[in-house]
Amino acid sequence: MRSISESQASSAAEIHQKIDEMRARLEKQLKGKSEIVELALACFFARGHLLLEGPPGTGKTSLAKAMATELGGSFRRIQLTSDMLPSDVVGFLRLKPGTHEFEFRRGPVFSHVLLADELNRTSAKTQSALLEAMAEATVTIDGMTYDLPHPFFVIATQNPLEFQGVFPLAESQLDRFMLELHLSSPERKDELNIYQNSSDFKSVAPSQSPDLQAQHEQRAKLSAALDLQATAEQIHIEASVLEFATDIIRATRASPEVCFGVSVRGGLQYIAAAKALAMVRGRTYVLPQDLTDLAVPTLAHRLCFSGGEPEQEQRWTVIHRILEKIKAPR
Repeated sequence: MRSISESQASSAAEIHQKIDEMRARLEKQLKGKSEIVELALACFFARGHLLLEGPPGTGKTSLAKAMATELGGSFRRIQLTSDMLPSDVVGFLRLKPGTHEFEFRRGPVFSHVLLADELNRTSAKTQSALLEAMAEATVTIDGMTYDLPHPFFVIATQNPLEFQGVFPLAESQLDRFMLELHLSSPERKDELNIYQNSSDFKSVAPSQSPDLQAQHEQRAKLSAALDLQATAEQIHIEASVLEFATDIIRATRASPEVCFGVSVRGGLQYIAAAKALAMVRGRTYVLPQDLTDLAVPTLAHRLCFSGGEPEQEQRWTVIHRILEKIKAPR
């Protein structure tokens, strides 16, 4: 690994302390989900979007609200339903009262952190409107383009496919999410702890207070989060580790049961996520273990299979098989 100066080491220690403090506060709200918290932070710092799947009551919405509180900036939540229109998400033009002019009414996507709850409950058309905004960081209405806030971080939740009334996301739509994480019920000891300390685990929405001190704190959090995003991009990755990542990505396209493997865009997101995860773990360089730990959450949901919609376990099996075959550099 490349050597770093004393000042760089000091800066890295400060960054790690900041992230550790963020993790501790998040894990207090989400007992037993330290790995989920770690990966969710890496997703944000890598400028990605996050998809959470799991049955109701497993902490998906709580994680999103806690993340928004930590990152600062504005927060909006959409509860998606089958009758929701694209304009309910991105906004619409309306006639200004007493005039013959139209004005743009901004939708909930115009926020720094957007919680899109139960994304697969709404129609494909409305899903597409949100996913296009995620991809472009802009909204175009009647030929006019409006920039979304920076940063723009979407945390979408979805229910498992066996639930009634869901509209599965297409592979091209899933590809817009850097990570897909699966939440399950907590372990017995963590569940018992939640019941014993129920007042500590209330889902707290980010403050929208007009108080100047609160606004200053939110701006400071947002500025720090932006700095960490920039730092993540500078994390070093050795040539041998980059080759390891490339071999994993290319192997997804060579699997016989896979129609389409991970695209170059997906590969770039995989590497960006690995850099951010290394930073979250307190390092200035990527290790092969970072890539191994991210392989399923970053790559599995991008696989397209012949012969219909695969079971989630089938996607995971393909990735695990690839990891067993490709030797990590020492």
